[in-house]
Amino acid sequence: MNTDTIKSKSMTADWHHPAFEPILPPAITLPSRLTDEHTEEEGEVDVMVAEPELAKPPMFAVVMYNDDYTPMDFVVYILQSQFRHNIDDAVDIMLNIHHKGRGIAGIYPKDIAETKAQHVNQTARKEGYPLLCQIEPHQD
Repeated sequence: MNTDTIKSKSMTADWHHPAFEPILPPAITLPSRLTDEHTEEEGEVDVMVAEPELAKPPMFAVVMYNDDYTPMDFVVYILQSQFRHNIDDAVDIMLNIHHKGRGIAGIYPKDIAETKAQHVNQTARKEGYPLLCQIEPHQD
């Protein structure tokens, strides 16, 4: 078999080649009752499209609880690193946790709140502290 025969066979079988034209099925026409022209002529609307109603996601508070073993400096560090509070706000929240037994570190949608609470708990366990962080529904 010579190279011209090989080239011509590969050209006709290759769908990327511009000489190859795929065979398409015949076009299907819809009955007139299903076309847009029919509804526009009669002025009827089969389907009314309404704007979707978007609701804000339910928010959850990330709550940190006081214990007798976790140092205050560690709680301030967590509030700054995980919840992006400045030093003054972090100290205020830490003192609230210390005096009232609990404090809200932040308010987020459920998935984010769960992730932050899990990360705080894992970090505290890794450092050897019993700091507890949980989420609860938040009412505005």
